[in-house]
Parts: sequence; C-alpha cells; structure tokens
Amino acid sequence: MQDHPSDREASYTLFDTPIGVCGLAWNERGIAGFQLPEEDVSGMRSRLAKRFPGIRETPPPPDIRAVIDDVAALLGGEARDLSAVPLDMDGVPEFDRRIYEIARSIPPGRVLTYGEIASRLRIDNARAIGQALGRNPFTVIVPCHRVVAAGGKLGGFSANGGATTKRRLLAIEGARRDESPTLFDLIS
Repeated sequence: MQDHPSDREASYTLFDTPIGVCGLAWNERGIAGFQLPEEDVSGMRSRLAKRFPGIRETPPPPDIRAVIDDVAALLGGEARDLSAVPLDMDGVPEFDRRIYEIARSIPPGRVLTYGEIASRLRIDNARAIGQALGRNPFTVIVPCHRVVAAGGKLGGFSANGGATTKRRLLAIEGARRDESPTLFDLIS
C-alpha cells in the first residue's frame, strides 16, 4: 500500500474487528487511510504516524464511528455497503481514482478481474490496474480484495498478510464469480 496523505490535519483511532485490530485515519474531508491488522498495535501506530506526519489518536466522532461499525460488521461477515463513505483523495492520481470508483461498485460477495476493470476503462493493461490497487490507502473501504486475476487465480494483495489476507477477506464475504445469489443478496 502506497501513501497518499494530504496536508490536512488528520486523526486516527484503532478498533477491534473480527479479524483483529484495524486503524482508521480521517480528516475534515473524509477517510484518509485504513490499516488492516499488523503483528502488534505499536507497529500499526508507527505505520500510521509515518503515513500521516502529525497525526494524533483521538476518539472517533459519530460519523467516523458509523464507518467503523460498518467496517467491523463487514469484516464479521455482514453485508455492508461502504461505497458512500467519503474519502480524502488528495494526492491520489486520477487514474487510481477511476479504478477505486469501479472497485467500490463491487458488492460484497462478488469479484471482478483486473482485466474486467481494464476493459471498463478501455485500456489494455490489467497490470496497471493491479499496481493502482496496490497503492490503495483505503483497503476494505475501497475493496481491492474483490479484484482477482484471470482464470480463477487470486492475484496480489499489498496489505499485511498478502494473499492470505486477501483470501480471508473474500472467504468472510463468501465471494464468488457467478451470478447465483449469495447470503448477502438474500438479506439485502
């Protein structure tokens, strides 16, 4: 995951989820970054401080608490739509923004391939899609784990734990390529 911090004052909080302690950074424009679990909490705090110089740990305001609740529920296997969560995209290249917009449209329990996203963007470079998703500072909120390689292969994942974490996130969501209804579809 590459850093795309803006120059705005940011806050963060750490919170428990079914897969471990996650971190969320925000500013007045929206979510500035998301951090999946690390080996230890001090490492997560250090990573957030490096990504966002001057960031401070604070209790989340109600709107951020609602995002945290939705993320925790999603990571616990509940269908949650995070596509409307406001993001601070300062510093995120336009190409990456377009990819993130498509990734945010993938519902829980579904996947697209890197090639399918490239096709939607009318480019012939699935590798560029993977590289942009590898820079995703909003993992889970921009669900890059829902983008897989062709032929049923998993593809890469730059967050802590790599492909194992990606596989776990997809399993939590019951992800599939076909159009038959999933549990998420039935409870929507």
